[in-house]
Amino acid sequence: MIKKICAVLITLMIAQNSFANTLDKINSPQDLKKLPNKQMESLAEDIRAGILNRVNTIGGHLGPDLGIVEATIAMHYVFNSPKDKFIFDVSHQTYPHKMLTGRKSAFTDPLHHPEISGYSNPKESKHDHFILGHTSTSISLATGVAKARDFKGEKYNVIALIGDGSLSGGEAYEGLNNAAVLNSNFIIIVNDNEMSIAENQGGLYKNLRELRETKGQASNNIFKALGYDYYYVENGNNINDLIKAFQKVKDTNKPTVVHIHTLKGKGYKPAEENKEMYHYQLAGFMDNKKTDKKETYKSITADYILNNNSTLPITAATPGSFGFTPEFREKLKNRYTDVGIAEQDAVAYASGIAENGGKPIFCVASSFIQRAYDQLSQDLALNNSPATILVYGGGISNADMTHLGIFDIPLISNIPNIVYLSPTNKEEYLAMLDWSVNQKQYPVAIRVPTGDLVSTGIKDETDYSILNKFKLIEKGDKVAIIAAGNFFRLGKEVKEELRKQGINATLINPCYLTGVDEKLLNELKQNHKLVITLEDGCLDGGFGEKISRFYSNSDMKVLNFGAEKEFTDRVPLEELYKRYHLTKELITQDIMSNL
Repeated sequence: MIKKICAVLITLMIAQNSFANTLDKINSPQDLKKLPNKQMESLAEDIRAGILNRVNTIGGHLGPDLGIVEATIAMHYVFNSPKDKFIFDVSHQTYPHKMLTGRKSAFTDPLHHPEISGYSNPKESKHDHFILGHTSTSISLATGVAKARDFKGEKYNVIALIGDGSLSGGEAYEGLNNAAVLNSNFIIIVNDNEMSIAENQGGLYKNLRELRETKGQASNNIFKALGYDYYYVENGNNINDLIKAFQKVKDTNKPTVVHIHTLKGKGYKPAEENKEMYHYQLAGFMDNKKTDKKETYKSITADYILNNNSTLPITAATPGSFGFTPEFREKLKNRYTDVGIAEQDAVAYASGIAENGGKPIFCVASSFIQRAYDQLSQDLALNNSPATILVYGGGISNADMTHLGIFDIPLISNIPNIVYLSPTNKEEYLAMLDWSVNQKQYPVAIRVPTGDLVSTGIKDETDYSILNKFKLIEKGDKVAIIAAGNFFRLGKEVKEELRKQGINATLINPCYLTGVDEKLLNELKQNHKLVITLEDGCLDGGFGEKISRFYSNSDMKVLNFGAEKEFTDRVPLEELYKRYHLTKELITQDIMSNL
C-alpha cells in the first residue's frame, strides 16, 4: 500500500513538472551557496524526487543515493568544487552530486536520462575526477591526488567519500594505511548507513557500531589508531549538523575522518524498511507489478546449494545478484559466508576451504572477478585447490564501461590449472556443477549462462573429468561452427542459414574454454575448409584465439567472432552485435566471402 501511494505521488509530481522550486534555482554549486538554510531541506526533497524519477524510469542505484542527499548538499555548501576535489567510492552515491553540478535535467526530464551514466565520469563534468564503478578505490585515488597536489605546492581540499560497505574491500584498508601518513590536507567522509549492499560483514563494522553506540566516543577507534583526526556526526541526514562538521575540517593540515551516521533509502519508506532490496532497482519498480516466478539459472543454483549440505557458498557482498535472498541465507545458516566487498579475500578463502577438504562455491559477477586476478593465479591455481567459482553476467551487454562482462574468458582461461567450463543449457550446467563440487583435482570456474533458462529435458551424462573433449553436436562438412556457451544458440542459427546456401555445417559445443580438443580439430582437417568460433566475450586472448593458434601451421581458415577489445558505455546490444558481425546474417556473409 505504501509503495502504491508513493508511486502515485511521484507520478503526479512528474506529470505536473513540479520538481521543485528550489532545485530549479540550482545550476551549479555556487547557486547552492546562496541558499538560506531553510531552503536546503526543500532542496533535499527535490533531489530525492529526481532520484526516484530517474530510477523508476530507467533503473539505477536507489538506497545509497537517497541516503547521501544531505551530506552532498553540505559538502557542496562548505567546500568549493571543482577546486576542492570530491572523489567518490563506487560512485553509486553520485546522483545528488550530479544534480547539484549542472546535470539535474537527467533526473527530472526523461528525455535527458540517457545523457549521463549512473557513475562518476569526468567526460560529463569538471566536478567529476575519475571514471568509477568498482568499490573501495576512493581513498587510494584521493591519496594520489593529494600527493600530487602537495608535490606541486598547491592548496585545496581533497575529500574521499566512502561507505555503503566499501570499507570491507582490501584496497580501502591499504588506502587508509597510506593516507594516514600524508601529513597534509586529506579528508575521508565515512558514510555509515549500517549496510553494505546486504548486511555489513566483518570486524571493522563491529567497531563502527561501537562508535555509533558511543556517539564517536569509544576508546576503540580504528581511525584514531591509524593516526587520523576523528569527528562523528550522529545525524548524518541533518544538513546543519553536517555543515558544522565540514566547516571544522575544511582546510585541515592533516588526515581527518568525518564519520557520518546516515539512513540508507531515506525519504522513501519502502527503501528505508528493506534496504537490501532497494539498493538497486530496475525501471518501473514503483508499479509494484507481480511477475510469475519461473526457473532461472540463479534459482537452480540456489536449489542445488540448498540440497547439497556439504557445499559452502560464498559471496562478496552481492548475494541478491545470485538469488541469495535473506530467507535463503537464513536456511544456509553457518554454511554461508559473505566476505564483504572483497573478491580477493573470497578467492583465497575458497582456496583455503578446498585445501582443507571443504567444498566452496564462490558466486561472483564477471565484471568483479577481475579484481581478484592475483588470487586466482597464486592462491588458487598455483596450489591447484579444487574450489568452484560460478561466474555470472558474462557476455556482451549494454552496460556502462565499468561493468562489462567480456573480459572474464581471457582472464580466467589463460591461468594454468584452472578449468573454465561454459554450459549451454540447464542440464549441462548442473552436470558441470556437480562434477566440479565433487572432484578433487582442479580449481573449476563455470560461466553461468545468461538470459532465459534453456532446458533439453535430458540428463547430461558427460564425464567432464576428460578435459577439453568437445561435443560434436551435428556432423557436416566444409564449415565447422564452434559455438561456446551463450552463443551456442547463435551457432545453431548460423548452421540453418548456411543450409539455405547448400552447406551442411558441422556444429560443435566446446564446453571447455581453457583448452582445445586436438583429436576433433585434427579430424576437421579432412573435409573442412573453414572453422568459425563464436564466443560471448572479448576476442583478444579469448577462446577463439586458441583455435586459431592450433590451426596456424595448417591450411585451415579460421574466423573468430566475438567482442573487440574496447570499453563500451551503454551502447545498445543490437548495435554492438552489428558492429562485431554477431548476427546470423552477417556471420553467414563473412563465411561465404571466405569460402
